[in-house]
Amino acid sequence: MIGHILGGRYEILERIGGGGMALVYKAFDKLLNRKVAVKVLRQQFVNDEDFIRRFRREAQAAASLSHPNVVSIYDVGQENDTHYIVMEYVEGKTLNEMIKERAPLQVEEAVHIAAQICDALDHAHHNQIIHRDIKPHNILIGKNGRVKVTDFGIARAATSSDITQTGSVIGSVHYFSPEHAKGVAQGAKSDIYSLGIVMYQMLTGRLPFHGESPISVALKHLQEDVEEPRKVNPMIPQSVENIILRAMRKKEEERYESAKAMLHDLNTCLLPERMNEKKIRFIAENAGDEEETRVMPAIGLKTAPQSGNAKRSENRHNLPGAEAAVERRSWLKPTVWSVVIICLLLAMWLAVQYVLGKIRVPDVTVPNVVGDTIEQAKQKLTDAKLTIGPIDYQFSDTVPKDNVMEQEKSGTVKEGASIGLVVSKGVELDLMQNYIGLRWDEVVNDLSAKYGDDHIEKREVESDEPAGEIIDQSPQPNEEFDPKKINLSFTVSKGQGTFPMPNLIGKNKEEAMAEILKNDLVADEANFIYEKSYFPANTVIKQFPYEPGQPAEKGKKIVLTISSGFLDDAIELPKDIPVSPTAPGEKTAIKITVSDAQGSRDLIAEDITEDKHYTVMVIVSKTTNASITVLRNGTIAEIYSVTYSDAQKMLDSGDETGGPVPENLPAQEQNPDEGAAE
Repeated sequence: MIGHILGGRYEILERIGGGGMALVYKAFDKLLNRKVAVKVLRQQFVNDEDFIRRFRREAQAAASLSHPNVVSIYDVGQENDTHYIVMEYVEGKTLNEMIKERAPLQVEEAVHIAAQICDALDHAHHNQIIHRDIKPHNILIGKNGRVKVTDFGIARAATSSDITQTGSVIGSVHYFSPEHAKGVAQGAKSDIYSLGIVMYQMLTGRLPFHGESPISVALKHLQEDVEEPRKVNPMIPQSVENIILRAMRKKEEERYESAKAMLHDLNTCLLPERMNEKKIRFIAENAGDEEETRVMPAIGLKTAPQSGNAKRSENRHNLPGAEAAVERRSWLKPTVWSVVIICLLLAMWLAVQYVLGKIRVPDVTVPNVVGDTIEQAKQKLTDAKLTIGPIDYQFSDTVPKDNVMEQEKSGTVKEGASIGLVVSKGVELDLMQNYIGLRWDEVVNDLSAKYGDDHIEKREVESDEPAGEIIDQSPQPNEEFDPKKINLSFTVSKGQGTFPMPNLIGKNKEEAMAEILKNDLVADEANFIYEKSYFPANTVIKQFPYEPGQPAEKGKKIVLTISSGFLDDAIELPKDIPVSPTAPGEKTAIKITVSDAQGSRDLIAEDITEDKHYTVMVIVSKTTNASITVLRNGTIAEIYSVTYSDAQKMLDSGDETGGPVPENLPAQEQNPDEGAAE
């Protein structure tokens, strides 16, 4: 999947997680220019309609929720057999990873995380969605501390039928609620039970129930009492332990009525007046059970016949003195009970007054700390006898780093109240990737899409690296930068530089090799090509890959084609060319050019003051004649031609010097006398 583009839009970058049903990848949304997370259904389930329905249910469940503590769903799609969900990408780690690294967590941090999870559950329950798989693996902690609940893969509507199947229960057994373990329908209180286990694990560093198999763990959820958290970690306040114990009650009616009620307890459990509250007590399991065995007095039974001693005893009680004693006892007992009750009521009233005096907290005004630094805000709130609540760090383009952006409460509150703050993390910075060693044409499009052409600068320099390769960058790799304020600079290699390719054609092999080495080029004689031509043997007739004068790069390999001798129809013969100055003793610029079977070329260029003869070698063939042009001070003076038939006659006659045969003489040289003078 890495490198694949789903839906023509989402480029898969790397795998970041996975579960039993799906794999999760980090991807880049090319349309909206942002990072996203893509969950892809595992291939073994693409033909399983039940898993496909469950996969779609997750998207529908999460997409129906809009809450800062629930991972947002952006898109759902299918490409061939690939079913996928596109969701918000959260930079950070899972709560499970945090527990493994740091458990037990600080009480304040654990309560803050649990409160955000609870807030998300309250929103989901309000929208009739039961998560049913709350566990640390499904809780994401962003780098800004924001908690996100994800993976609604086995969620269901609170009014829909259960997806538990006969003989199987879907979910994570260590976080099961008792009703989940039984395989019966679960409601909002099942999520509360699972959240209680998550809190237990955060604060103790271990799970409440262990077993050799999932079934044994599920049975413990049903039958065994959990070890009290404070016995494992004495640093847990009693108020926090009470929340965990109440959330993890086996009977649903003894748990919190709703996630909102649990959230209220979480928001107040660390207040000074609650830190050391009494341990929570629950009604005994058999309390109120009408089937319980009891000792009851006999009612309405007739007495058996009395013996003589009994009759005598009764007669004694019927005496006048005994009757008076009975009357005295009849008012004594009510009087004693009345006094006892009055004393108890008085003691209770005094106790209530004492407690009210202890818990009566004065009101204070919350100072405005928006715009202050975090240290200034803490000092102001401390001076006002208030406590600092959870601090949420967020990126901001307008508020300086470590300055307060928002405060949770204002106006009048009770002394000691907790004030939550939102603090700026400053501008969100990008982390510079390492582009050194990559080719510019392969990354320029991605760079332009991310940062815009106006923020990208390219500088080309000569170097030993291949042309087009990035050899330096600014900012440097892994350096943070503000993409809105900084220009990205890249240094790109032009190669080792270019120069005009020298003309090697017509040179012998040794001269050509010397010229190649002189220009830092490379040649391997084993790769040279030999063929017959109109050039003498050992003469260069072709050069590759650069023609004469073309821009050439140093270090490039040159292949030469070398003449192995003349073709069968080639005739080489010398031609005598007489040349004279414009006037005797006058300096005249002479230039002689040749066009023959070897091509056109300049042979002689010099100044003369007297008559001279030059011997020019020409090559003619059956298809190409030779033409020799003499220029005097840049003006054509004479043109000599040698045809193939002329050359053949010269060879046959033994005259290989070929006297001058002028053609197209200028008008002033048409006079035979003047021509003889020349």
